[in-house]
Amino acid sequence: MVVRQSIGMAAYMDLEALWRVLREGQTISGAWMSVDSRRLDEIYDELAERPGVAGVSVREHTIRSFYETLAQTILVFTFFNTLLAGSISFGVVYNNARIALSERNRELASLRVLGFTRAEISHILLGEIALLTLIALPPGFAIGRLLVGYLAGRLQSDLYRVPFVLERETYAFAALVILASTVLSGLIVLWKLWRLDLMAALKSRE
Repeated sequence: MVVRQSIGMAAYMDLEALWRVLREGQTISGAWMSVDSRRLDEIYDELAERPGVAGVSVREHTIRSFYETLAQTILVFTFFNTLLAGSISFGVVYNNARIALSERNRELASLRVLGFTRAEISHILLGEIALLTLIALPPGFAIGRLLVGYLAGRLQSDLYRVPFVLERETYAFAALVILASTVLSGLIVLWKLWRLDLMAALKSRE
């Protein structure tokens, strides 16, 4: 039987088979104990005094130590990666929105002169940006899944393994970041659109 672990280099084997392989007799390398938490200190001291016990590890202490070292480091690393990813997504969406506004300056100004209101021309431009964003979400999810799977495979070593896990909340959070970037970019572009100089836009060459 093979047991996969995310951290560590432990191996599990049938006890009698292990004795035969090691040829050391009936020795035990470790044991799990379920104890009363109120007598934990007493049991810990008792085991520490026994010469046949090489070491004692308390599960709660091990978990606490893990969170104080590796987990906090991973969380900080993930936090900054999330900020960086959010900044990049906003930059991409905002840049596309500005390009769309720049390319349609003359057309939108012409529509204003023909009698279209600010709300109507804003609906045309922002509707296009929103539609492109929604169309881009499914391919983005697929590419992101492939990228996460590749990174999870490359980060594995003899000491630790990174499981490939993607929850629904991950997709929801990614979509929320993109939609928030789109809304913020849309508001900035809307502000620029409402301040559009019609004469300057109509005089500009194609």
